[in-house]
Amino acid sequence: MKKALVVLVFLCTVCSTITYAQQSAQFTQYMFNTLFYNPAYAGVEGITTITAFHRTQWAGYQPTTGDLSGGINTQVVSLNTPILKLRSGFGLHVVNDRIGPLTNQEAQASFAYHLGVGAAKLSLGIRVGAFSQTIDFDQYRWVDPNDPLRKAGKDSQMRPDFSAGVFYRARQFYAGVGFKHLVDTQFNFGGIDTLNNPLQNHMTVTGGFDYEPTYRLRLTPSFLVQSDLNTYSFDIGVMATYNDTMWGGLSYRQQESLIGMVGYSFFREKSLKLGYAFDYTIIAQEAKATSSHEIMVSYSLPVSSAGEKKIIRTPRFRQ
Repeated sequence: MKKALVVLVFLCTVCSTITYAQQSAQFTQYMFNTLFYNPAYAGVEGITTITAFHRTQWAGYQPTTGDLSGGINTQVVSLNTPILKLRSGFGLHVVNDRIGPLTNQEAQASFAYHLGVGAAKLSLGIRVGAFSQTIDFDQYRWVDPNDPLRKAGKDSQMRPDFSAGVFYRARQFYAGVGFKHLVDTQFNFGGIDTLNNPLQNHMTVTGGFDYEPTYRLRLTPSFLVQSDLNTYSFDIGVMATYNDTMWGGLSYRQQESLIGMVGYSFFREKSLKLGYAFDYTIIAQEAKATSSHEIMVSYSLPVSSAGEKKIIRTPRFRQ
């Protein structure tokens, strides 16, 4: 029975991600969520941006045994801002990733230093924060009600976390490598050795290229590769953006799904962005649900023009 419980905890952990890196949340619109994957992205774009995601994985999914109460869903909120005087950037993100009885939560702060490489920018970043896991034992069905491993209620543990990364940004091209969970950390629920759940080292590689066939149309092929240094998975797709206002794209996730994405930028400055992604499961539909849904909202603060003189109005000289 001990082995059965260990397997159950492991399966509940990995079902939120097909990346084989069990503590990492999964996002379809990864191209709008680069800070989550790589701390070196902090401040690279030179603007302050607040972004929020909500993802429902395998909508309506229920296992054959047990109740997946609350389903599989993930939320992340991030802040990304440059520190121009220091040639650097700062980022902050908070994640809530719920997979039935298991909930992963993290709060992370990123700092990146930017180096000029010709007309491009090379960024080196680090991240420190906390990673928490919570198991609700009441959501499990026990074959043996007298099993010595049986517990009631919730058990939560928090551990420190550390990440690092490198990111390169040119006018039409970007690429980055991030390394997450570099601290050797173990979760030991209930003090039971057989329930040890370590934070796995995790590497992500991202990249993309902007191609403009016309003045108003921009095509952006991009990819995301994720690995726990033993196995890997990848997303690959292309986005078409019209007049810097509306976009749509298609993507493929290895051994998982086909994806469609649409979005729109509001206001004259294109400061508010709203995106939606729909995942259609094409692999192992009998063990999953057929669709996943993801919503993205992003707002960029206005950029003040450097060196521009402020107009100070006084009643003495006003008509």
